[in-house]
Amino acid sequence: QVQLVESGGELVQAGGSLRLYCQASGRTISSYAMGWFRQAPGKEREFVSAISRSSLTYYTDSVKGRFTISRDNAKNTVYLQMNSLKPEDTAVYYCAAKLTYYSGSVYRTRDKYGYWGQGTQVTVSS
Repeated sequence: QVQLVESGGELVQAGGSLRLYCQASGRTISSYAMGWFRQAPGKEREFVSAISRSSLTYYTDSVKGRFTISRDNAKNTVYLQMNSLKPEDTAVYYCAAKLTYYSGSVYRTRDKYGYWGQGTQVTVSS
């Protein structure tokens, strides 16, 4: 099984940037499609971005042009670069992994992912 640990979340002012990290262990992420989700207080966990095994990417509309997902299989790490942050980006951000044969597939729903990290808090002040 793969274990995931997120880091990089912190308090930042609106308009600022953060880079989140998802460090995997136990298995190489090269066999996994990866995703980022977030959950704000009192809200459902929602999809943010996903990356396929072949590094195809997908974003929810609200973060397009501001967030960038990437992966480094050699470092067993997935990144989420977040720019132009807004107060509505405040949430706990979770990394997720899906073991898949399909190199070009991205997954946008929570039920597709079998492995989750513990989350990292991002707070954007206005």
